[in-house]
Amino acid sequence: MDINNYILAIVTTNEDKDKIANGSTPVFYADEQEELEYIAQLISRLTMSMVHDLGNGVYILIKH
Repeated sequence: MDINNYILAIVTTNEDKDKIANGSTPVFYADEQEELEYIAQLISRLTMSMVHDLGNGVYILIKH
């Protein structure tokens, strides 16, 4: 089964956790911006997905 065009994960900071609604997508929280970018890139490499910065402190990882 191929998984394409799905949000695989959401990465945000602890400060911005109120911007995320509970759902079925895994959410990862970082303490600071540098850690946020590191976590997003690492998950992206592991899942072969793309990181998209929403510009509000939230990154989503999508498998295209």
